[in-house]
Amino acid sequence: MSCSVDQLAPFLGPNTTDAVSAATYICNQFTGVSNKFIDTGYAIDSTYLLFSAYLVFSMQLGFAMLCAGSVRAKNTMNIMLTNVLDAAAGGLFYYLFGFAFAWGGPSNGFIGRHFFGLKNMPSESFDYSNFLYQWAFAIAAAGITSGSIAERTQFVAYLIYSSFLTGFVYPVVSHWFWSPDGWASPGNASNLLFGSGVIDFAGSGVVHMVGGIAGFYGALIEGPRIGRFDHTGRAVSLRGHSASLVVLGTFLLWFGWYGFNPGSFNKILLTYDGVSGGYYGQWSAVGRTAVTTTLAGCTAALTTLFGKRILSGHWNVTDVCNGLLGGFAAITAGCSVVEPWAAIICGFVAALVLIGCNMLAEKFRYDDPLEAAQLHGGCGAWGIIFTALFAKGSYVDQVYPGKPGRPHGLFMGGGGKLLGAHVIQILVIFGWVTATMGPLFYILHKFKLLRISSDDEMAGMDLTRHGGFAYYHEDDPKQGMQMRRIEPTISS
Repeated sequence: MSCSVDQLAPFLGPNTTDAVSAATYICNQFTGVSNKFIDTGYAIDSTYLLFSAYLVFSMQLGFAMLCAGSVRAKNTMNIMLTNVLDAAAGGLFYYLFGFAFAWGGPSNGFIGRHFFGLKNMPSESFDYSNFLYQWAFAIAAAGITSGSIAERTQFVAYLIYSSFLTGFVYPVVSHWFWSPDGWASPGNASNLLFGSGVIDFAGSGVVHMVGGIAGFYGALIEGPRIGRFDHTGRAVSLRGHSASLVVLGTFLLWFGWYGFNPGSFNKILLTYDGVSGGYYGQWSAVGRTAVTTTLAGCTAALTTLFGKRILSGHWNVTDVCNGLLGGFAAITAGCSVVEPWAAIICGFVAALVLIGCNMLAEKFRYDDPLEAAQLHGGCGAWGIIFTALFAKGSYVDQVYPGKPGRPHGLFMGGGGKLLGAHVIQILVIFGWVTATMGPLFYILHKFKLLRISSDDEMAGMDLTRHGGFAYYHEDDPKQGMQMRRIEPTISS
């Protein structure tokens, strides 16, 4: 809206002493009020994004608790420290390189080339809140990988892979599918892949597949933990030491996912179709995204509960927690563009995918203490396919404006173009992570920097690498404290 002196002055009437000056004064006041509304809009959207970033960052605590509970007590200090270092090292490398590679436009379709060290920030396109939010995503991908190689990996290997993943591997993938310049981004108006681009709204592929596949190669190259499979090849359960920490971590991740998925809108104060004053806008889409996220996770949890009960004969809380997270990982791609009923289908199939991947892992003697590769890689890939099948056309047009009528879900009457784009996404992510993280883990293995010695593994990394156990017991002789012998007393 604008105020024009030339248009306003004639309406002030012939009795006005100086109509032009009066019109100028009124327009200046009107412009000042209008600018305040613009400032308020920026402040609301920035605050929304910052709080979403805080929620996503809280997922690091969830990862830490989940990992700690899923490993044996003798490795608790080690896995907790790696989670802290994922965030710390990831922060520096994403600041120096990662954000620029991911979002530094204008650039080519492969990699960004501006904003190194946040130079020239803030800009018209990005503020510091954008960096913080995207950093929280980057360290989430690194945290996924940490779980796959837990209990047997040298600490230096964690630092090397985490820095490389957050500083280069993950940012390139996020540039492809999220940056306006990316070759497969739905925001690349000049060159849309198959006329649609890839709809991976919050990162079933960009975050979860990248972290899961990286973890897969790390665990595959260094091999299973000692005792995970017996001499006949039969799987032996190496249970984590605390189901309580697993449940705590799961709920923290659930809480953080409300920043992960709804927060990916980046702004909340946005009307649809240019119509103001109505009850429906982006704030409604944010709410719908939170609902679809919730329903997918809940359905996956219940499906896993009964599925594992049929297979094993037990009600296992750890399996249910992993199933819940698998549902969240799957819905992350399409959470903003599907109906709530479709999210239930997503969660149901995600649980079956996770159960199937775990069965294959045992068959091929693959050991992942957190089931991270199966959960994030397998369920993430299903989420990409699910979105291509169930994305609703009207939601796609609202969330990705600028090209009305773009291809949407196959089962929703949108044709097969979106499905083709999503199959390509799965293939290129798998190929990229294979070509980068696979050789890195292999080099670390060859230089004997990847896996700890068998003696250290048997004793526990807390004792051999971190100066002592995470839990201190006064009656534990290994801590140098022994119970005194109590002599019987003789009454007189």
